[in-house]
Amino acid sequence: MATLPQDEFKRAVYDLTRLIPAGRVSTYGAIARCIGASGASRRVGWALNQCFGEMPPVPAHRVVNRLGLLTGAVHFPVDAPMVDQLRAEGVEVFDNQVMGFDGVFWDPWKAGEW
Repeated sequence: MATLPQDEFKRAVYDLTRLIPAGRVSTYGAIARCIGASGASRRVGWALNQCFGEMPPVPAHRVVNRLGLLTGAVHFPVDAPMVDQLRAEGVEVFDNQVMGFDGVFWDPWKAGEW
């Protein structure tokens, strides 16, 4: 599949990320695959780094790496840390890693919402 232009790519990432239910997480790779950009997980991360201030809000805190690590946490505003947002939704996090990752992982393909 052809590479999506940057604006379309970001819109697709944001739209899909907004579908992740509270208390669940997805991964950069799962989002990339679902929007037809398999192998573009880093590009998903860069798009999410730019989402702060978007309306409606993009729950970027619900996107982690394939091991459940909060690799994007350093990019979050000081007043809204990624770990705090996840914990507020009931996601258990220890040492910047989602505990029970398989139980809270949201796969957009299996959810049938995309």
